[in-house]
Amino acid sequence: MQYKSTRGDVLLMNSAKAIVKGLASDGGLFVPATMPHVTMDFIESLIPLCYEERACKVLELFLTDYTAAELSDCVSKAYDRENFDAAKRAPLARFGDMSVLELWHGPTSAFKDMALQLLPQLMVTALKKLGEKATILILVATSGDTGKAALEGFCDVEQTKIMVFYPENGVSKIQQAQMLTQEGKNVDVTAIRGNFDDAQRGVKAIFSDTTLGAELAQRDVKLSSANSINWGRLVPQIVYYFSAYADLLDEGCITHGEGIDFTVPTGNFGDILAGYYAKEMGLPIHKLICASNSNNVLTDFLRTGVYDCKRDFVKTISPSMDILISSNLERLLYHVTNDAEKVASWMEKLQKAGRYDIGATLLKTIQETFWADWANNIETEKMIEKAYEEQHYVPDTHTAVAWKVANAYRAATGDTHHMVIVSTASPYKFSKSVLDALHVDVSGLDAFAMLEKLEQINPVATPKGLASLQSKPVLHHAACDYERMGDCVLSFASGKDS
Repeated sequence: MQYKSTRGDVLLMNSAKAIVKGLASDGGLFVPATMPHVTMDFIESLIPLCYEERACKVLELFLTDYTAAELSDCVSKAYDRENFDAAKRAPLARFGDMSVLELWHGPTSAFKDMALQLLPQLMVTALKKLGEKATILILVATSGDTGKAALEGFCDVEQTKIMVFYPENGVSKIQQAQMLTQEGKNVDVTAIRGNFDDAQRGVKAIFSDTTLGAELAQRDVKLSSANSINWGRLVPQIVYYFSAYADLLDEGCITHGEGIDFTVPTGNFGDILAGYYAKEMGLPIHKLICASNSNNVLTDFLRTGVYDCKRDFVKTISPSMDILISSNLERLLYHVTNDAEKVASWMEKLQKAGRYDIGATLLKTIQETFWADWANNIETEKMIEKAYEEQHYVPDTHTAVAWKVANAYRAATGDTHHMVIVSTASPYKFSKSVLDALHVDVSGLDAFAMLEKLEQINPVATPKGLASLQSKPVLHHAACDYERMGDCVLSFASGKDS
């Protein structure tokens, strides 16, 4: 399989090259030149397989330049029992005609582990296949979860360095502690004075800075990304949509070929885009429901066809979704138009004017697959309370946004397809917000005492990785304005403190 840019760069490359490069030379994102298609026989063949085996069968359709042995080795290292505390890796919690797909049983208790435990393995294998001798510097902008998951995945991985930028006051205390205590000889964590969009803007600017690129080349360093702009980060996420469907078939919840819905808490549009790829491949997905918090730029876009990020940025209790520029939407626009020139024009308008309009005809096409709604903080808290009271289940704040929107979708449409709510994080990562929603007094408690408090009422124990944070020293102290991110990258690449 070959890969091309969403913005028209005609140079095709295989998956190994696309994964190492991360971002296309014209600033676009890599997408598959053709879409693989599967039958129901393929889907049903997944039922008796473990998650790792399912992953290999899906991934080999896209990563055709990797051998079966290479993929098997990558997958087995990524999803081993030491990294994940659930036998099924991505289990379903069943609540009648609705299920919760738990993607947070990895080492950092967030769905990003499903991809970021695998991406380093794919990256190292690609470097060997290509004979690449340079050090690959992974740049990450994070709204909370990606940073720690990427740090954990790339920690002390040969021939790589990783540098994570996060908004200084835009992540939870637990998320911050996870990043600042990260060990490893090849890692750096730097706070940005600004929000996630500032961090993301800074990373993209670094990738397009030819002068900086030349200076890094003199140091035998090349840039790549672990954000979902990297195809190697996105493609593993397709797997759990197939895995969920196979499990529902196995449990008798659905029948052969029956359509199902997925509601996905969405910020950068990568997780839900993976569902779109699964649907385009032939997985019987009826509807993909995009759930936003008060930063509801995607809801407005999917309702009106106008993407407008010129609005107030809102800090919410679901901070991983506090995003106004959703990078992966570019991939969707390319697939539904097959017009790189048009996509490039929209991205230029977004950069210069902060908005673009795709028109009513194209919007109608997108709405055949997608539906969207949003939830504010109060609605999110009420949903946490409702899930606990009715199901004795404690969702995190992002999952609660999706749950509320799933209910709203059903009420608005009367759709009775089996609904899968994609759960993206453990509630322990956002324990204060969850406890507040459950009317538990947390006055005088620090973040770690809140973990213990939540464990008293949650049937699920505190993940080991979170429970151990309190005893770990803070190792990273750097902060900068996003305009100085390039300087920090150069310093880190040169072996200096950022």
